[in-house]
Amino acid sequence: MITLTSLGGAGTVTGSKHLLEHGGRRLLLDCGLFQGQKALREQNWSRLPVAADSLDAVVLSHAHLDHSGYLPKLVKDGFHRRIVCTHATMELSDIILRDSGHLQESDAEFANRHGFSRHRPALPLYGVRDAEKAMSHFAPIAVHQPLELPGGARLTLRRAGHILGAATVEIEWDATKVVFSGDLGRYGDAVMLAPDPVAEADYLIVESTYGDRRHDQADPSQVLGDVIERTTRRGGTVVIPAFAVGRAQSLLYHIWRLKAAGRIGLVPIYLDSPMAINVSELLHTHRADHRLTPQECDATCAVATYTRDVEDSKAITANPMPKVVISASGMATGGRVLHHIKAYGPDPKNTILLSGFQAAGTRGAALLGGAREVKIHGQWVPIRAEVENLPMLSAHADADEILRWLGGFVRPPRRTFIVHGEPQASETLRTRIEGELGWRCTVSQPHEVYEL
Repeated sequence: MITLTSLGGAGTVTGSKHLLEHGGRRLLLDCGLFQGQKALREQNWSRLPVAADSLDAVVLSHAHLDHSGYLPKLVKDGFHRRIVCTHATMELSDIILRDSGHLQESDAEFANRHGFSRHRPALPLYGVRDAEKAMSHFAPIAVHQPLELPGGARLTLRRAGHILGAATVEIEWDATKVVFSGDLGRYGDAVMLAPDPVAEADYLIVESTYGDRRHDQADPSQVLGDVIERTTRRGGTVVIPAFAVGRAQSLLYHIWRLKAAGRIGLVPIYLDSPMAINVSELLHTHRADHRLTPQECDATCAVATYTRDVEDSKAITANPMPKVVISASGMATGGRVLHHIKAYGPDPKNTILLSGFQAAGTRGAALLGGAREVKIHGQWVPIRAEVENLPMLSAHADADEILRWLGGFVRPPRRTFIVHGEPQASETLRTRIEGELGWRCTVSQPHEVYEL
């Protein structure tokens, strides 16, 4: 008998960790950080309910921090076996996990220097060396190429769209086929490929990030151009908190399209995120993972001025000229973008442009909800800038697109488990799948053990 337990990514969109157990063997699907609300973030400091060294393998669907970011802590706690994923996911994880370790070390040092943490001293969850140690366990495989895992399980990865290297996961174990969607991408996305169809599964674990919503069908280039033109006409700067992996590259593509069409003129574009710069360079390495031609790829990556150094980042803030600044993180939870929000947020001529899902409890969600001040580095910063959103630029499938992907199954799974969504989104998707497809569905509850 196989059991499924969601140790994260159930009842929330962060901390994705789904445990499969059979005959005393354990496989973990994803190993993400909790983000957003304080009660969730504090869970990162708790050890998993299963010993790290008891896991036989980790299978990683993709590199985003809420799916990969706990790996250095897992290794620190004793995990010593393989982390299996696609080649692009391994390369992205190397960038993301090192950056995460660096940010956590920097944030702890900043908190200690300015004395705004209640911990004495403030400590990082893990550091750069822990991230490097975690990377030594990665074992990449090709999509559609089956791999035998410990305990007799058989793994197959397929493209999920979403970001470079993202995959759906199929585990065949004890004559039972379990499929995990990871994060599904969009159909018709300008940059990324559509998710590969999956024909069948005995049990399905599906994400529900946008399970209760349909994306705006407006042309993102048009909406982005309108915001940039409106802001720069009044002498302002557009600050875009963007996920360094995926969203930043999509934004650069649409800005290139605007420049090519003669819009937004000579407005300077800055990509102020060393991680996003490194990720953008991977577009050239993994051409099979996206739609861009070599020429489009070159033009997209050349449209912005890249700033790696802290001093160059400070110079952007000191420059009063109208401009566009793309900087991580996408939900304004950390990184250089916080300094830009502190600098530009109080002035009504500027715009803060959100460009993706904002998890509950994040600064991005607060801004989207109309907050007139946000706390950054222990200080309350007034927000008088215009706040806009680009929901149509999401890299996540919406409810219709999730149903479209499910429509590729030739027979219903025995049971479908809905994960990775806020409670309303998950419940809405459950109702819709049951009503439209007639499938048996369960919204997974944290730490509840389900027998397959």
